[in-house]
Amino acid sequence: MAPALIVCIGNELAADDGAGQAVYLALKETRLPEGTRLEFLGVGGMNLLETFSGEDHLVVVDAVQFGAAPGTVHTLDWDRIPSLGQRPVSGHGIGIREAIEVGRRLYPEKTPKHVHLIGIEGKCFNTLGAGLSAEVAGALDAAVKQITDLLGGLQPA
Repeated sequence: MAPALIVCIGNELAADDGAGQAVYLALKETRLPEGTRLEFLGVGGMNLLETFSGEDHLVVVDAVQFGAAPGTVHTLDWDRIPSLGQRPVSGHGIGIREAIEVGRRLYPEKTPKHVHLIGIEGKCFNTLGAGLSAEVAGALDAAVKQITDLLGGLQPA
């Protein structure tokens, strides 16, 4: 398998925004394919660029608001990740797509060529200290499975 980077984004203090951290903790206990690096960011956006070190594949895990039922796990490839002008993927400032595009211009040798988003549809993002909603907590295993299935199917670039 080609080198891959998983970046989980989120803030456990802001209800369902903690989905990324919960997936990160689950993935730490999961056997990932050789060559896979796992990182956690409390805030995404341009901070994402600091995690790149030349991997071929990037999987970003974050809570999203696409209008689906809470707990829905979305698996989107690069072409389907919305830009900030369509619908923000992240409440962490600049969107994932925009950050990657900046990285491709500034650090083309470090920025992954292949990008996927595993987005967990959230329900509540504005209640501090509330923890994950039942729907999001119930989707964590499905998100981890989506990630491991995705990584298992990746081919060298």
